[in-house]
Amino acid sequence: MATPRPITFLSDYGYEDEFAGVCRAVISQIAPGAPLIDLSHGIRRQDVRQGAIALANALPSCPPGVHLAVVDPGVGSARRAVAVAAAEGRFLVGPDNGLLSRGLDRLGGVLDAVELSRSPFRLEPVSATFHGRDLFAPVAAHLSLGARLEEAGESIDPSSLATLDLPTPRIQEDRVVANAIHADGYGNVTLNLDADMLADGPLREGERLEVRAPDGRFDGIWARTFSDVAPGDILLFEDSSGALALAVSNGSAAGLMNLTRDSEVTLRAL
Repeated sequence: MATPRPITFLSDYGYEDEFAGVCRAVISQIAPGAPLIDLSHGIRRQDVRQGAIALANALPSCPPGVHLAVVDPGVGSARRAVAVAAAEGRFLVGPDNGLLSRGLDRLGGVLDAVELSRSPFRLEPVSATFHGRDLFAPVAAHLSLGARLEEAGESIDPSSLATLDLPTPRIQEDRVVANAIHADGYGNVTLNLDADMLADGPLREGERLEVRAPDGRFDGIWARTFSDVAPGDILLFEDSSGALALAVSNGSAAGLMNLTRDSEVTLRAL
Protein backbone atom coordinates (compact mmCIF):
# COMPACT_ATOMS: atom_id res chain seq x y z
CA MET A 1 0.00 0.00 0.00
CA ALA A 2 1.24 3.49 -0.86
CA THR A 3 2.16 5.83 1.96
CA PRO A 4 -0.88 7.96 2.87
CA ARG A 5 -0.75 11.59 1.84
CA PRO A 6 -0.58 14.18 4.63
CA ILE A 7 -3.87 15.76 5.68
CA THR A 8 -4.08 19.32 6.98
CA PHE A 9 -7.16 20.39 8.93
CA LEU A 10 -8.56 23.87 9.56
CA SER A 11 -11.94 24.67 11.10
CA ASP A 12 -14.00 26.96 13.30
CA TYR A 13 -14.88 24.08 15.64
CA GLY A 14 -12.88 25.56 18.52
CA TYR A 15 -11.21 23.62 21.29
CA GLU A 16 -14.06 23.45 23.80
CA ASP A 17 -16.19 20.89 21.96
CA GLU A 18 -15.45 17.47 20.54
CA PHE A 19 -16.12 18.31 16.87
CA ALA A 20 -12.53 18.65 15.64
CA GLY A 21 -11.48 15.59 17.61
CA VAL A 22 -14.32 13.52 16.18
CA CYS A 23 -13.26 14.43 12.63
CA ARG A 24 -9.71 13.41 13.48
CA ALA A 25 -11.00 10.14 14.91
CA VAL A 26 -12.93 9.37 11.71
CA ILE A 27 -9.80 10.04 9.65
CA SER A 28 -7.63 7.88 11.91
CA GLN A 29 -9.97 4.90 11.52
CA ILE A 30 -10.00 5.12 7.71
CA ALA A 31 -6.38 6.18 7.17
CA PRO A 32 -4.53 5.36 10.40
CA GLY A 33 -1.10 6.06 8.93
CA ALA A 34 -1.90 9.46 7.47
CA PRO A 35 0.06 12.40 8.93
CA LEU A 36 -2.58 14.80 10.28
CA ILE A 37 -1.63 18.46 10.75
CA ASP A 38 -3.96 20.82 12.61
CA LEU A 39 -3.56 24.29 11.08
CA SER A 40 -6.11 25.89 13.41
CA HIS A 41 -9.49 25.27 14.96
CA GLY A 42 -9.61 28.82 16.32
CA ILE A 43 -11.24 30.48 13.32
CA ARG A 44 -14.07 32.68 14.54
CA ARG A 45 -17.31 30.72 14.43
CA GLN A 46 -18.92 30.89 10.96
CA ASP A 47 -16.31 33.39 9.71
CA VAL A 48 -15.75 32.09 6.19
CA ARG A 49 -13.52 35.02 5.23
CA GLN A 50 -11.12 34.53 8.13
CA GLY A 51 -10.97 30.81 7.38
CA ALA A 52 -10.30 31.44 3.69
CA ILE A 53 -7.49 33.89 4.43
CA ALA A 54 -5.90 31.60 7.03
CA LEU A 55 -6.07 28.62 4.67
CA ALA A 56 -4.52 30.56 1.78
CA ASN A 57 -1.75 31.89 4.01
CA ALA A 58 -0.95 28.42 5.34
CA LEU A 59 -1.00 26.38 2.12
CA PRO A 60 2.41 27.44 0.74
CA SER A 61 4.00 26.01 3.90
CA CYS A 62 2.00 22.76 3.80
CA PRO A 63 3.24 19.55 2.19
CA PRO A 64 1.30 18.44 -0.91
CA GLY A 65 -1.58 16.26 0.15
CA VAL A 66 -5.18 16.73 1.26
CA HIS A 67 -6.30 20.03 2.76
CA LEU A 68 -9.50 19.69 4.81
CA ALA A 69 -11.22 22.96 5.75
CA VAL A 70 -14.58 23.32 7.51
CA VAL A 71 -16.14 26.72 8.22
CA ASP A 72 -19.69 25.99 7.24
CA PRO A 73 -22.52 28.27 8.38
CA GLY A 74 -24.65 26.92 5.51
CA VAL A 75 -24.38 23.26 6.52
CA GLY A 76 -27.58 21.43 5.62
CA SER A 77 -28.61 24.07 3.07
CA ALA A 78 -28.33 24.05 -0.71
CA ARG A 79 -24.62 24.91 -0.54
CA ARG A 80 -22.52 22.14 -2.05
CA ALA A 81 -19.94 19.94 -0.37
CA VAL A 82 -16.92 19.62 -2.66
CA ALA A 83 -13.51 18.13 -3.21
CA VAL A 84 -11.21 19.98 -5.59
CA ALA A 85 -7.96 19.01 -7.30
CA ALA A 86 -5.15 21.55 -7.62
CA ALA A 87 -1.51 21.54 -8.69
CA GLU A 88 1.16 19.30 -7.13
CA GLY A 89 -1.36 16.52 -6.56
CA ARG A 90 -3.17 18.53 -3.88
CA PHE A 91 -6.84 18.15 -2.95
CA LEU A 92 -8.98 20.67 -1.05
CA VAL A 93 -12.07 19.34 0.71
CA GLY A 94 -14.79 21.45 2.30
CA PRO A 95 -17.98 23.47 1.76
CA ASP A 96 -18.45 25.39 -1.48
CA ASN A 97 -18.99 28.77 0.16
CA GLY A 98 -15.81 30.62 -0.81
CA LEU A 99 -13.72 29.05 1.96
CA LEU A 100 -11.46 27.23 -0.50
CA SER A 101 -11.26 29.93 -3.17
CA ARG A 102 -8.26 31.99 -2.00
CA GLY A 103 -6.29 28.85 -1.29
CA LEU A 104 -7.02 27.56 -4.78
CA ASP A 105 -5.89 30.89 -6.23
CA ARG A 106 -2.67 30.60 -4.23
CA LEU A 107 -2.11 27.11 -5.69
CA GLY A 108 -2.67 28.28 -9.26
CA GLY A 109 -6.36 27.48 -9.73
CA VAL A 110 -8.66 24.49 -10.00
CA LEU A 111 -7.90 21.42 -12.09
CA ASP A 112 -11.09 19.46 -11.38
CA ALA A 113 -13.93 19.33 -8.86
CA VAL A 114 -16.60 16.95 -7.58
CA GLU A 115 -19.71 17.32 -5.42
CA LEU A 116 -19.83 15.03 -2.40
CA SER A 117 -23.45 14.68 -1.28
CA ARG A 118 -23.67 11.17 -2.78
CA SER A 119 -20.03 10.24 -2.21
CA PRO A 120 -19.50 6.50 -1.70
CA PHE A 121 -17.03 7.49 1.01
CA ARG A 122 -19.64 9.26 3.17
CA LEU A 123 -20.67 7.92 6.54
CA GLU A 124 -24.28 6.86 6.99
CA PRO A 125 -26.56 8.31 8.08
CA VAL A 126 -25.32 11.76 7.02
CA SER A 127 -26.17 14.33 9.67
CA ALA A 128 -27.76 17.55 8.41
CA THR A 129 -25.50 19.54 10.75
CA PHE A 130 -22.16 17.70 10.91
CA HIS A 131 -20.82 17.30 7.40
CA GLY A 132 -17.31 17.64 8.81
CA ARG A 133 -17.66 14.18 10.33
CA ASP A 134 -19.90 12.49 7.78
CA LEU A 135 -18.70 13.89 4.43
CA PHE A 136 -15.52 15.91 4.57
CA ALA A 137 -13.40 13.84 6.97
CA PRO A 138 -14.03 10.45 5.30
CA VAL A 139 -13.50 11.88 1.82
CA ALA A 140 -10.23 13.48 2.96
CA ALA A 141 -9.12 10.16 4.46
CA HIS A 142 -9.85 8.18 1.29
CA LEU A 143 -8.08 10.75 -0.89
CA SER A 144 -5.11 10.47 1.45
CA LEU A 145 -5.06 6.72 0.81
CA GLY A 146 -4.87 7.28 -2.95
CA ALA A 147 -8.51 7.37 -4.08
CA ARG A 148 -9.03 9.25 -7.32
CA LEU A 149 -11.05 12.45 -7.23
CA GLU A 150 -13.70 11.03 -9.58
CA GLU A 151 -14.28 8.20 -7.11
CA ALA A 152 -15.19 10.69 -4.37
CA GLY A 153 -18.24 12.32 -5.97
CA GLU A 154 -20.01 13.64 -9.03
CA SER A 155 -18.10 15.88 -11.44
CA ILE A 156 -19.01 19.58 -11.47
CA ASP A 157 -17.84 22.55 -13.52
CA PRO A 158 -14.81 24.03 -11.71
CA SER A 159 -15.84 27.51 -12.87
CA SER A 160 -19.06 27.15 -10.83
CA LEU A 161 -17.22 27.03 -7.50
CA ALA A 162 -18.05 29.85 -5.10
CA THR A 163 -15.54 32.66 -4.72
CA LEU A 164 -14.89 35.07 -1.89
CA ASP A 165 -15.82 38.65 -2.70
CA LEU A 166 -13.35 41.19 -1.32
CA PRO A 167 -13.17 44.97 -1.87
CA THR A 168 -10.74 46.27 -4.50
CA PRO A 169 -8.10 48.92 -3.65
CA ARG A 170 -8.01 52.21 -5.56
CA ILE A 171 -4.51 53.29 -6.57
CA GLN A 172 -4.49 56.95 -7.51
CA GLU A 173 -1.78 59.37 -8.56
CA ASP A 174 -1.11 60.70 -5.06
CA ARG A 175 -2.73 58.17 -2.71
CA VAL A 176 -3.92 54.62 -2.21
CA VAL A 177 -7.35 53.83 -0.82
CA ALA A 178 -7.32 50.30 0.60
CA ASN A 179 -9.47 48.24 2.94
CA ALA A 180 -8.80 46.27 6.10
CA ILE A 181 -9.29 42.60 5.28
CA HIS A 182 -8.21 40.82 8.43
CA ALA A 183 -6.74 41.59 11.85
CA ASP A 184 -4.56 38.92 13.46
CA GLY A 185 -4.26 38.24 17.17
CA TYR A 186 -1.58 40.90 17.55
CA GLY A 187 -3.74 43.62 16.02
CA ASN A 188 -1.78 43.72 12.75
CA VAL A 189 -4.20 44.56 9.94
CA THR A 190 -3.85 42.98 6.50
CA LEU A 191 -4.91 45.23 3.62
CA ASN A 192 -6.28 44.25 0.21
CA LEU A 193 -2.98 45.43 -1.24
CA ASP A 194 0.25 43.77 -2.42
CA ALA A 195 3.58 45.52 -2.79
CA ASP A 196 3.74 44.74 -6.50
CA MET A 197 0.56 46.79 -7.00
CA LEU A 198 2.63 49.82 -6.01
CA ALA A 199 5.58 49.20 -8.33
CA ASP A 200 4.74 52.47 -10.11
CA GLY A 201 3.89 54.42 -6.95
CA PRO A 202 2.59 56.48 -5.31
CA LEU A 203 4.25 54.92 -2.22
CA ARG A 204 7.78 53.60 -1.76
CA GLU A 205 9.34 51.38 0.88
CA GLY A 206 11.32 53.46 3.36
CA GLU A 207 9.17 56.57 2.92
CA ARG A 208 7.12 58.31 5.57
CA LEU A 209 3.40 58.19 4.98
CA GLU A 210 0.10 59.52 6.21
CA VAL A 211 -2.54 57.02 7.24
CA ARG A 212 -6.15 58.15 7.37
CA ALA A 213 -8.34 55.64 9.21
CA PRO A 214 -11.72 55.66 10.97
CA ASP A 215 -10.14 57.15 14.12
CA GLY A 216 -8.32 59.96 12.34
CA ARG A 217 -4.95 60.80 10.82
CA PHE A 218 -1.71 59.05 11.76
CA ASP A 219 1.93 59.28 10.67
CA GLY A 220 3.79 56.11 9.78
CA ILE A 221 6.52 54.61 7.62
CA TRP A 222 6.72 51.82 5.08
CA ALA A 223 9.28 49.63 6.85
CA ARG A 224 10.68 46.14 6.40
CA THR A 225 10.09 44.91 9.94
CA PHE A 226 9.09 45.98 13.45
CA SER A 227 12.67 46.54 14.63
CA ASP A 228 13.05 49.28 12.01
CA VAL A 229 10.78 51.58 14.02
CA ALA A 230 10.49 52.67 17.64
CA PRO A 231 7.93 51.14 20.05
CA GLY A 232 4.55 52.73 19.45
CA ASP A 233 5.35 53.75 15.87
CA ILE A 234 3.03 52.85 13.00
CA LEU A 235 4.43 50.91 10.10
CA LEU A 236 3.24 49.58 6.77
CA PHE A 237 5.02 46.30 6.02
CA GLU A 238 4.84 43.24 3.81
CA ASP A 239 3.51 40.40 5.93
CA SER A 240 4.39 36.71 5.70
CA SER A 241 1.62 36.11 3.15
CA GLY A 242 2.97 38.78 0.79
CA ALA A 243 0.23 41.31 1.53
CA LEU A 244 0.80 44.81 2.89
CA ALA A 245 -0.35 45.30 6.45
CA LEU A 246 -0.52 48.03 9.07
CA ALA A 247 0.96 47.50 12.51
CA VAL A 248 2.00 49.35 15.64
CA SER A 249 5.32 48.27 17.08
CA ASN A 250 4.53 46.72 20.48
CA GLY A 251 0.89 47.67 19.99
CA SER A 252 -2.28 47.08 17.98
CA ALA A 253 -3.05 48.88 14.74
CA ALA A 254 -6.60 47.53 14.81
CA GLY A 255 -7.19 49.02 18.25
CA LEU A 256 -5.36 52.32 17.74
CA MET A 257 -7.04 53.16 14.44
CA ASN A 258 -10.39 51.44 15.08
CA LEU A 259 -9.93 49.23 12.03
CA THR A 260 -12.60 46.59 11.52
CA ARG A 261 -13.44 44.44 8.53
CA ASP A 262 -13.61 46.47 5.28
CA SER A 263 -12.65 49.72 7.04
CA GLU A 264 -11.30 52.17 4.48
CA VAL A 265 -7.69 53.30 4.87
CA THR A 266 -6.09 56.09 2.81
CA LEU A 267 -2.30 56.04 2.45
CA ARG A 268 -0.39 59.06 1.14
CA ALA A 269 3.35 59.81 0.98
CA LEU A 270 4.54 62.66 3.22
